[in-house]
Amino acid sequence: MLPDDPFGTAQLRDSVLTAWRDSPTRFREDANAEDDLRIGGYRDRLLVELAQNAADAAAAGRTPGALWLRAVETSDGTELRTANTGAPLDAEGVAALASLRASAKRTGNQVGRFGVGFAAVLAVSEAPRVVSATGGVRFSAEHTRQAVAGHDRLATLLAQREAEVPVLRLVWPLEQDEDPVPDGFTTDVRLPLRPGVDVAALLARAEDDAADLLLALPGLHTLRIGERRWFRDDGPEGVVTVHGPDGVSTWLTRRAAGTLSDAEIGQLGVEARTRPEWSVCWAVPLNTDGAPAPRADDVLHAPTPTDERLSLPARLFATLPVEPNRRRLLPGPATDAVLAAAAVEYVALLRGLPGRHRSALVPLPGFPLSEVDEMLRDAVSGLLARTAWLPPQRDGDDDLMPGAAVCVDEPSEELAELLVDIVPDLAAWWLAESAHAKALAALGVRRLRPADIVAAVSGVDRSPDWWAALYGVLSKLPPTGTSLAEELGGLPVPLIDGRTAIGPRDVLLPSPELGELMAGVDVDGLRIAHPAAAHPLLERLGARPADPTDLLDAPAVRDAVDRSIADAQAGLDTDELADAVLRLIAAAGIAPGEQPWLGALALRDIDGDPRRADELVLPDAPLLDVLADDAVGADAPLAVLSPAVAEEWSADVLAALGVLNSFTVIHDDAPTGPDHELADEADWWTWVGGDIDPVVLVGIRDLDLVDPDEWPAALRLLAGQPDTRRALADPKGYSAWWLARFALVDGVPLREWRLPDADDLAGLYDPLPGLEDLPVDLLVGVGVLDELPVADGEQAADLLDRLGDPNRDVPPGLAFAAHAVLARAALTEVFDPAEVDPPDRVRTLSGAAVPADATVVVDRPWLVAALAPDRVVAMRAPSAELDGALADLLNVPLASDVVTDVPGSTGEPVAWAGLGAVRLACALFGDAVPDGEVWVHDELLVAGRRVAWWVADDVVHAEDSPEGLGRALAWALYRWPDRWQLAALLTDPTPATALW
Repeated sequence: MLPDDPFGTAQLRDSVLTAWRDSPTRFREDANAEDDLRIGGYRDRLLVELAQNAADAAAAGRTPGALWLRAVETSDGTELRTANTGAPLDAEGVAALASLRASAKRTGNQVGRFGVGFAAVLAVSEAPRVVSATGGVRFSAEHTRQAVAGHDRLATLLAQREAEVPVLRLVWPLEQDEDPVPDGFTTDVRLPLRPGVDVAALLARAEDDAADLLLALPGLHTLRIGERRWFRDDGPEGVVTVHGPDGVSTWLTRRAAGTLSDAEIGQLGVEARTRPEWSVCWAVPLNTDGAPAPRADDVLHAPTPTDERLSLPARLFATLPVEPNRRRLLPGPATDAVLAAAAVEYVALLRGLPGRHRSALVPLPGFPLSEVDEMLRDAVSGLLARTAWLPPQRDGDDDLMPGAAVCVDEPSEELAELLVDIVPDLAAWWLAESAHAKALAALGVRRLRPADIVAAVSGVDRSPDWWAALYGVLSKLPPTGTSLAEELGGLPVPLIDGRTAIGPRDVLLPSPELGELMAGVDVDGLRIAHPAAAHPLLERLGARPADPTDLLDAPAVRDAVDRSIADAQAGLDTDELADAVLRLIAAAGIAPGEQPWLGALALRDIDGDPRRADELVLPDAPLLDVLADDAVGADAPLAVLSPAVAEEWSADVLAALGVLNSFTVIHDDAPTGPDHELADEADWWTWVGGDIDPVVLVGIRDLDLVDPDEWPAALRLLAGQPDTRRALADPKGYSAWWLARFALVDGVPLREWRLPDADDLAGLYDPLPGLEDLPVDLLVGVGVLDELPVADGEQAADLLDRLGDPNRDVPPGLAFAAHAVLARAALTEVFDPAEVDPPDRVRTLSGAAVPADATVVVDRPWLVAALAPDRVVAMRAPSAELDGALADLLNVPLASDVVTDVPGSTGEPVAWAGLGAVRLACALFGDAVPDGEVWVHDELLVAGRRVAWWVADDVVHAEDSPEGLGRALAWALYRWPDRWQLAALLTDPTPATALW
């Protein structure tokens, strides 16, 4: 049981009432002050103020601070309760609660322990109570009205204020039946809520502010809202982790504290001068990689949120003098001193980051968001400019001040390492990355442009290898506003004779082989770069290459190769040219196909006659085994290379000239026409694109020279060679197109065979024999069938012929599928039906191939019953469009145009809804019963033939049987594929039938 009045509240009430009676104006002032705090200064600050009280109580009690905020339903309505740990309520605290102009805090950095901020509770409650382990007190607007009602002058003022009275000036002891403080806590603030207060919104707002409160208040370690819990974990080196029910946030913090001088606090109020201690805390969020995630827009926390907007990348919590409403700072020496200290600590926060992350905290240029923001930005920027914090390029060197530092212009570690001994105060290379650019520009860090690098390295004595490394780095520099050649025009170049050229223009760049030959040679007027320093950048800057590749690319060499056959036929000796070109190819390492023009070089064939290199075959080439006899010889497209030439040079060198060992692939990334001398190339060009040029051409040459009996071996040769295997990967490419049509196995083109395991095509196509060892994807790519093919009119005509072949045993399902494929291809213009002759014979439902003029394409399902099976042509998944397309392609009529009979039997019209089995079936099927009626016949006859159902003039007729009604119902419901199940439901309309 709590004591009656442990804190002497009666005396406090008497003194307040006496003051009000003696000076009623004081009553009005107190009421106005509470209104100002409730409506203005402490609006929306309830949780913040209660959390501050909890933090201060924890500090006073030297315990970890914990706060529990929850909504409690009582007999009088909903209460918002906040329990906290730490020092319990005492008499001094009660006095502070009952005073709007004084606080119980006098020492340390307590910022909210039962001070003026407690007035924030008035925003939600007119009867707050404070229950503590040492007792408790309560306040009540209603009790205050009763207390002043008996005094005439006060009653008059009360009437003038329309019953609004000060709530927190008169304090009473707790009622005897008050609930105790929750276990583990020492104090519980209980707030019966005003009408209209949304407790859910209060708790939601508290959850939004939870993480910030744990950062702002170092004494508060745990915050619980309802059953959800947040807590703070203080790690090493200022890293703070806030754990919440929805995740974890990590912050890097920097805290500092001190004491204001007498001069700095002289302009503050009496109460503020009793607390000269100050503290600041900077906090910046860290991402999962430990890198800072700078804030773009924030407010100053003093230490709770104010209206002072800040644009600094980190959040500031500081004990700064604020106006009574705690939303704006009080200007003066004390504010200036704390902000100056905050600027110093901001720099310390930045320096506490790893070097790569420091620039993220540099304030960037922009309009300040407030006067305080401008003061802090200016102070921080000034300190950062004068403080050594930029990481140097060389490990072990001291940090650099931005004003003296130099940074490479592009993030190149190699460039920075080359310049670190030449350029003083060189900052770390990675500071040139775009992430740091704005920060370094804001602090005036000088960047090394290409021209600056040239000036720095001029006159420097370094090895040729060092220069080559520098050229390599400079060559990677992106274009700038001026020409790179202009900026690097004076770049030094070490020469082979030990001199240094100023600028690369007209310097010769030798290959290593040529460099060894010319070492020590003094040639007047020549400037030959040292081979170890040669780099393509020098060529871009005006130097001229002098290696075998460049000599091969020389116009004179190319002209000689192009005319070598004509010269040889004219009787000129071209063997020396051939030897020279072969030597250059060997030295340059030219790859096959890299220089196609080399194929024009004249070489000797086996008979000693000159032939183009790309028309010659190596004497032991596998290609010779598959070529036709008339493909190789004196007057043939190809000839065998002279054995003497083949022995002197490696196969790779000869292949670079185009000499054949196996099939050769021609690449053209921008073809403009069928001009590559490939067999039937113009036909492929038309087939693949019509009037649109192919984007790329990859073609295997000499396919037309293969012996027709050697195609199995030729296909294995093509499959075993990587470049030809890749050339066959595109089914629409030239090579696959040609092989599908012209490569023969047993005299039959590849695209008229099927894969051995494509059993669903059996009957129409025969399995490809003897090539089971080849990859399936290759066989499919070159036309071997794994599905019904209609890629063009030629294949469509072939498929029609096969369907109409009476010697083929075609399964009905395959015929159905084939008709559908043909109709869909015709309908979608895969081929032009007008270019395909109608077949003489077609495949019907009976499985027979019969003359086409005796058949129809069934386009209405009921008509099948009136037609003999050997007259009906059908397809899988028909439709009106497909039926018409198939009829046009076969040149046979539609069944509906031929069969016009109507029922000859007498039926009775019955509404669908009048058939009980139909209603049950529709219900089980999940469909509405069709509108209209069906004519039911005991025995439905059409043209003397008994049928299960029929449609004539849009009237549905059905035999009185599950089969007939099921089909008619399926047609009426537009669910023709479900006719069998509907028939079963009409027979047995039960859930079991619907599910089985």
